[in-house]
Amino acid sequence: MNDLLIIVTFGLTSAAIYAVAASGLVLTYTTSGIFNFAHGAIAMFCAYVYWQLSSPDAWGLPVPLALAITLLVFAPALGFVVDRVLMKGLADASPIVRLVVPIGLLVALIQLASIIWPPNEIIASLPEFYRGEKITIGDVAVTYHQLIVMAVAVVVAVALRVVLYNTRVGVAMRGVVDDRELAALNGTDPRRISSLAWALGCMLAGIAGILVAPILRLDQVQLTFLVINAYAAAMVGRLRSLPLTAVGALILGILREAVRHYDVHMPDWINVDTVPVLMLFAVLLLVPQEKAAVFGGRIDKGRIPKPSVTEAALAAFGLLLVAFVLPSIMTGNVFNAVGSGLAIGVIMLSLVPLTGLGGQISLAPLAFAGIGAVVMRVVAPGGSPAGVLVVLLVCAAIGAVVALPTLKLRGVYLALATMAFALFCEKAVFNQVASFRSNAEFPRFQIGNAGVTSDRAYLVLMALVIGVLGIVISALKRGSFGRRLQAMKDSPAGCATIGLDVTMLKVEVFAMSAAIAGLGGVLLAQWRGQAGPTQFALLEGAVPALPIVLMAVVGGIGAVAGAVIGALLIVMFPIIGSTYPILKNLMIIAPGLAGISLAANPDGAVAQTIGQVNAALERRRQKRDGTLDIDDRQAVGPGALAARLRALLVPPRSAVLPEEIPVGRGTSAEQLAGLDGELGLRWGGCDADTRST
Repeated sequence: MNDLLIIVTFGLTSAAIYAVAASGLVLTYTTSGIFNFAHGAIAMFCAYVYWQLSSPDAWGLPVPLALAITLLVFAPALGFVVDRVLMKGLADASPIVRLVVPIGLLVALIQLASIIWPPNEIIASLPEFYRGEKITIGDVAVTYHQLIVMAVAVVVAVALRVVLYNTRVGVAMRGVVDDRELAALNGTDPRRISSLAWALGCMLAGIAGILVAPILRLDQVQLTFLVINAYAAAMVGRLRSLPLTAVGALILGILREAVRHYDVHMPDWINVDTVPVLMLFAVLLLVPQEKAAVFGGRIDKGRIPKPSVTEAALAAFGLLLVAFVLPSIMTGNVFNAVGSGLAIGVIMLSLVPLTGLGGQISLAPLAFAGIGAVVMRVVAPGGSPAGVLVVLLVCAAIGAVVALPTLKLRGVYLALATMAFALFCEKAVFNQVASFRSNAEFPRFQIGNAGVTSDRAYLVLMALVIGVLGIVISALKRGSFGRRLQAMKDSPAGCATIGLDVTMLKVEVFAMSAAIAGLGGVLLAQWRGQAGPTQFALLEGAVPALPIVLMAVVGGIGAVAGAVIGALLIVMFPIIGSTYPILKNLMIIAPGLAGISLAANPDGAVAQTIGQVNAALERRRQKRDGTLDIDDRQAVGPGALAARLRALLVPPRSAVLPEEIPVGRGTSAEQLAGLDGELGLRWGGCDADTRST
């Protein structure tokens, strides 16, 4: 009985924190359709702000004033800015962009917090409320802080109920959740409601961060992870129901505390860190997706470069030449970074067929890379190339197994499922291999007395692997398999209608992606000479998993060159920061900022560059031939700049009249006269032709 009381008491404390955090997550998702992956990072950042305001080692403000500033000023302002600046244009964005931009915000906030409060220089800690004083309930000692946590959760639940059902703002919020367009027709401003929801959501995240920080400690990654655990509770509520979310938080809190209490009787892979992950994965599989709040967004019609096999072969040859020459002109940290970049580029290439072509969002490429390294360490510790074949087969099989239970998942659900798998590998799998648990040695490929031991030879080998994979992927893009993947990305239901086996297609592409990532993990471990669990973590380590996904999308998730560019950027940012100290802080947050920039450039760097080059060449050709269209001239003339500035500063009117059209350089009177009678009015979102009939 005493054990049960302990489990319930401490489980309720955890459940209360999860409930507050998950409620904010549900609130923002239901009103904006954006799953806020940065919710945990926002909670962490608010906890640090509160410490900065209240700690005697910092500014030393009174605790009530520090709480008021953090929760009533900073957190709502942060939510408002995030919604208005970042999330405003994502309502109709493609699923991958809607997921990656919040992940970019998560990475940026963690990196920004490490700059403002360096963990190696500032040992920040928050005391419990009432300095840890306790009362006794039966035989269980409970701190006042734990009682406050539970009381706050109850107050938040009651306040949300009152706001949502007894105020005009709450009714408007529920109206936006039920039918955004209908609410707008009835006079509700969905954008304003969304901003308010984001402000409230960030405030709830801040409450959770401040409440949990004294129980743990102020740590950028650990605080973020604790709130990420609340994702499981939010999914129980299907991202819509706050009462069901509270039930999920209660189940999670009790389960986690029960596992902590009976830890000695549990298998090694079941512990307090894996319980939220296992629960999240189970809930994702059990909750019917068609009944959940799934916001699909628009079909991703971004440009996917499709070079011919010949073009891919020429690019591969050029990469080989560069890899051969590079050691002669580059040494030291820069050379090592380039080598790591090529290995990471192979890992990023695993996302090109899976996400770029097939639209299957995965946050687990580095987890499969870690599995590849573990398998290589077990089957070929001496570096035998035969071990690579085993790595490919094992990783492909595991990828197919992971794909099977997630076949009906898509969008945010699939992303969360793959994130759960990555966290499970990090928290349980990698630590089970004794020889891999602490930075195992990884000799390079060796056959008898011959081996690829020199840095130059291994760099050329990695370039060769990228070149071969690039040729294969380019051939797949232009073949039947690539067309089927593109069709599945555009419309899975349409594929099933015309008889395509979508199930087998998903299994095949997951297996292929996992095999490529596993190969990349072997190359990365051998290039560095050693590897351990921290090198394949989601948020920790030199190159965590989430920044790898970010930079793959930033480079261009559908292009082989995009993966290589993204990989080289992610390893060169620290080198640039160390070489130019004035840019050090900027380079630290650069991956996060790059992910955030996808809100303005969803196609990635490669596709954007190709589009700009093609557009410039086409304009030059038209100018040479005298066929440059008036709209193209306006696009590059001084009138275009004035029009864009005016569009930013002046609200649009309900009708666009002919005299308001900017005139580009070189526009003749005859061309303007030709517009007379051909311009229509745009009124209330409808185009009306004003030409006489």
